[in-house]
Parts: sequence; structure tokens; C-alpha cells
Amino acid sequence: MTATEVAVRTYKPHARPAWRRALLTRETAIVVILVLVVVVSLATVPNFDSPLTATYLLRDVAPILLIALPMTLIIVTEEIDLSVASIVGLASVVTGLLTQAGLPFPLAALAAVLVGTLAGAFNGFLVTVVGLPSLAVTIGTLALFRGIAVGLLGTTAITDFPESWTDLAKANIPGTPIPVVMILFAILAVVFAVLLHFTPYGRSLYAIGLNKDAAAFSGIDVARTKFQLFVLSGAVSGFAGVYFTLLYSNARGDNAMGMELQIIAAVLLGGVSIFGGRGALHGVIAGVLLIGTLGSALRLAGISSDIINVITGLLLIASVVSTSLLAWLQTRRFGALSRRRRPGDDRRPQPAPQ
Repeated sequence: MTATEVAVRTYKPHARPAWRRALLTRETAIVVILVLVVVVSLATVPNFDSPLTATYLLRDVAPILLIALPMTLIIVTEEIDLSVASIVGLASVVTGLLTQAGLPFPLAALAAVLVGTLAGAFNGFLVTVVGLPSLAVTIGTLALFRGIAVGLLGTTAITDFPESWTDLAKANIPGTPIPVVMILFAILAVVFAVLLHFTPYGRSLYAIGLNKDAAAFSGIDVARTKFQLFVLSGAVSGFAGVYFTLLYSNARGDNAMGMELQIIAAVLLGGVSIFGGRGALHGVIAGVLLIGTLGSALRLAGISSDIINVITGLLLIASVVSTSLLAWLQTRRFGALSRRRRPGDDRRPQPAPQ
């Protein structure tokens, strides 16, 4: 290629302007829907505007927000972890038993997080070393970890925890209805967002989700990366189990039962593709808050928990279906554009006339 050819080469502009590419996204749509739900709830639902409502809402969604961070990374790589709620329950039981045995609470909490980390490592080993599908593995470990938790504690509950720690779990930032745990979540959210969206490691996760074979050929250690994500998911779930125990002053084997549905629904609703390779963390956070806000508003309106679970399930189905539908429409659109392309569009640029 001559210097003249380089000088005259031009590139086609994007089909859409930058503001449309930035704003007209699924993640932005979820944020807009969240705002609308909040506005409508403030106007129509009794007591929704109470500061106490905001406090309880944020306390309830805090474990979901925490676990949704590593879950986003896992689903971006086209894997899934259905055992997270069972790890929360197991960590809760470990926290309660060790505290009851006289171990200082910080050590009991550290042991619970370690148990969660080991549980995540077990999932990662079966997926990345043994080569089993993560869906089958984590369905199995969902039952396994829950069974261990219930077996350790039986049908009893441990409710005696240091008051200073339970008060901290329930404390708000002074002068606001925002729980203190939201500070930790904000820090972790920034760390995960930078990791996913602004580092080579994050780009490798998207590459794995789009095509794991191509990612491996490009030098990415796919197995090690996925193993790290499952370990991270287990550790965060273990910490969420400790927080859950302190928040409700209750250690039981059935704690957080069914929470995995809410987490996965929120992640998929937030724009992460179940087929991997696509998603943004701000959409996931908006998805968690949307489901939490909707559930809180419906409870205040007198709707039963069974109906709320049905709505959550429908949102999960809608998230998967809409992702597939958008991908199909995009494929048809690009196919139509390529068929309309002029025959000479793909030719190399010609030298400028002398």
C-alpha cells in the first residue's frame, strides 16, 4: 500500500450517532423503568415515601446487590451459578454454630467467608477441571450445600449474636435512610465496574463469552479465569451470608431460600445475555433495584408474596426472551444491510489520481 493510498483511506461513519449508541440501550431502558416505578409508587402506594421504606428496601436488596456483582461476571462468560443462595445459608449456619461455640464473632465470620470460598472453588473445580456444565453442577451443589446447612443445624435457629455487630448491620449512614452496608457495596461496585469495563481482564471475560475457543487461541486461560470467578462468587456469597445472619439475627439452614432466582432475574433483566459476551454492571444494579422496588411497592399495596414471586418469574422469562429476540432482530437487520451493500463496497481503496 502506497503513502497516497493511506492518505485517502476513509472509514464509514457509525449508523447511529454517539448519543444514541450511549443512551438507546437496554441498560438505559431499565434505569428509565426503575425511575418510572419509583415515581408511580410514590404517587399511588401508601407509605412508600417513608424513609423507613427506603431503609428496609435497601437492607433487603443488599445481599442480592452484593452477589449480583460476581454473578454478572460469571454470566458474561456464558456460565451460571445457581448455588449462591445455598452458600448464603451454609455461611449463615457456620457463623451461628461457631459463635454459639464461643468463637469471637470476627473469626466466626471469617470462617464463614472461607467456607463460601471453598464452596465456590468446588464449583469451579467441577466446571473447569472436570469439564461439567455449570448449570448441572450448580443445580447439584445447590441441593448439596443446602442439605449440609440443614443437616448441621437441623430445624433449630441460632439467634444469639453480639449486639454491637447486629446493630452495625442494621445501622444507617448518619442523617440518611441509607444502610451502612451500602458504602461497602458502592466500593465493590466501583471495583467490579473498573475490572469488567476498563481492564484487559474484563475484556477477556467478554471474549470468553463470545467464543471461548477463539479466546483460548488468543492466549486467554479460559479455565483459570472461570475458576477464579466461581471462587469469587463463593467468597461474596459467604460474606452475604454473614450479613444476612446479622441483619435478621437469625442463623438457619433455610436462610435465603430462593434468592438465586431474584439474583439471576435481576442480572438478566439488567441486560446481561444468558448466552454470554454482553452486559453492563450499571444495568444489573438497576435491575436489582427495579425488582426490589417493585416487590416493596406490591407488598405495601397488599399483594401476597406468591404473586410477587410469579411476577419475578415472569420478569426472568421476559429477560431471556427479549435478549434472544433483540439478537434475532439485530441479525436480520445486519443481514438486510449486507444484501443492500453495493458490489464495490468491499474493494480496496484506489490510489488518488496524480
